[in-house]
Amino acid sequence: MDIIVVSHKRGRTWKIPLDLRHAYLLLPVVLLVALLVTAAFSLGRLDFSTAPDTSLPEGLVAGWAQEAEAQRSAIKEARAEIEQNATALARRVARLQAHVLRLDAAGQRLTEIAGLDQGEFNFEQDPPVGGPESALLSEGSLDGVLSSLDEFEQQLSDRERQLRVLEDLLLASRLQKEVRPSGWPISSGWISSLFGVRTDPFSGRLTRHMGIDFAGKSGSDVLAVAAGIVAEAGPHDGYGNLVEINHGNGYATRYGHNSEILVKPGDKVAKGQAIAKMGSTGRSTGPHVHFEVLYNGVLVNPEQYIRAAR
Repeated sequence: MDIIVVSHKRGRTWKIPLDLRHAYLLLPVVLLVALLVTAAFSLGRLDFSTAPDTSLPEGLVAGWAQEAEAQRSAIKEARAEIEQNATALARRVARLQAHVLRLDAAGQRLTEIAGLDQGEFNFEQDPPVGGPESALLSEGSLDGVLSSLDEFEQQLSDRERQLRVLEDLLLASRLQKEVRPSGWPISSGWISSLFGVRTDPFSGRLTRHMGIDFAGKSGSDVLAVAAGIVAEAGPHDGYGNLVEINHGNGYATRYGHNSEILVKPGDKVAKGQAIAKMGSTGRSTGPHVHFEVLYNGVLVNPEQYIRAAR
C-alpha cells in the first residue's frame, strides 16, 4: 500500500510506499498525539475561542465573603471584651472611691474624738506633698495597672480596718473618761467637809464622814460628775432627797440633801447634766450636797475623782 502526497504549490507529488511494518511503527506516535489532545481538552488548556475568559474561579467570591464575616465577628468579640474590661475597671475604681470616702469619714471622726486641730487634719483636701521632679517611669500594660489597683485596694482595706480599730479605742477611751467620776457636783461653791473622821455636827462625837460636802447657794444646780443611769431618785434615810447614778465599770455616785430632784430612776444622764437642786433636806445643817463615790459597792474617798478634772 502506498501514500501519495500532492503539493499544489510546487506542482509535484510524492509517493510514499507503506507496508505493514511502517504502520506498526507509526501507530504509537498516533496514539500519543491522540492522548495529548484529549488531556488538553479535559484540563481546559486548549482554547479555540478568540475572546479571553474573564470569569472568576467558582467559590472564590464565597470564600471572600466568609472571611469578611469572620473578621467582623472577631472585631465584635474584641469590642465586647474591651467594653467588659472597661466596665470591670470602672467598678473597681468605684469600690476604691467608696473605700476612700469611708477612710475620710473615719479620719474625720478620729479628728473629732481626739480633739485634733481641724486645719491640721482636713480630710476634705488633698494632703500637701511635693519634691523635685524625677524621671517618668515607662507606661505599663493593662495587667500592670490592674495589679497596682489590687495592691492599692488591699492597702486601703488594711488602713480602713486599722482606723476602725483606732476609732473604737479612742471612743472607748473617751467613754471611759465620760463614765469615770471626775470634777465637782456643783458649778460654784466650796468644800465644807472632807472625807474621813470628823466631829458630828449633831452629836458632837467623832464619826466617819463617808463623803465630801459641797456648800453653795440653795436652789443651785447639782451636776452629775459622769455619764450613767439613774438608779435611785427620792427620799432616803439621813440623805434627804437622794439621787444615785450607776456609771458602769463598778462606779456609782450619790448626791444627798437636794431640795428638788430633776430625774427619775432609769433616766440616762450625761456628764455635767443638772440632776437636782441644792437643798438641806434630811440630816443637814444648811444647803449643801453630800457627795459619795462607790467603787464595786464600797464607799471610797471622792477626793481623787474631784481632783481628776482639775
